[in-house]
Amino acid sequence: MGNLITHINFWVVFGLIGQLLFGSRFFIQWVVSEKRGESIIPEVFWYLSMAGSVILFAYAIYRRDPVFIIGQCSGIFIYTRNIMLIYKKKRLLITATGKGINSLKTAVE
Repeated sequence: MGNLITHINFWVVFGLIGQLLFGSRFFIQWVVSEKRGESIIPEVFWYLSMAGSVILFAYAIYRRDPVFIIGQCSGIFIYTRNIMLIYKKKRLLITATGKGINSLKTAVE
């Protein structure tokens, strides 16, 4: 019985971590937007989206919840594509300017 409780508690904590990561992306987006005085989606938003979504996807599989699984699966695709577009833009900027990735960080965000 103790092992079952530990197993269930692991998944609840794991799911909560995923939800915290996923939810924190909105807080980060809000803070960055306020700082810049305009609505903006910072690069970290997509990484938090991906991390939270992957964890929530695993949790949804554990719970065997098809609605939750489908919702997270589609998000993972979108977050992956946005991260790919960010790296594509960085590569193009590096090629065009000849500068390293660190000097381009603020240009992409």
